[in-house]
Amino acid sequence: MQQITLAEASQNLPDLIEAALSGEEIIIIKDNQPLVKLTPVSPLKHRPKYGSAKGLVTISDDFDEPLEDFKEYM
Repeated sequence: MQQITLAEASQNLPDLIEAALSGEEIIIIKDNQPLVKLTPVSPLKHRPKYGSAKGLVTISDDFDEPLEDFKEYM
């Protein structure tokens, strides 16, 4: 974990961003108090589009027929 003052952070922001992207934890402090933790933003999760599973799921022709175990209840 690297702690850096606000003044130093403003001068070295590109380097700090690269360090954070490579996995280093960067804490920016002011008056010896932590203010900000610099971390990379996780990528957005891909959401499937409507209909993207078309053709992957099939239902048998007798799907809605009664099961043999329950024929006596009909």
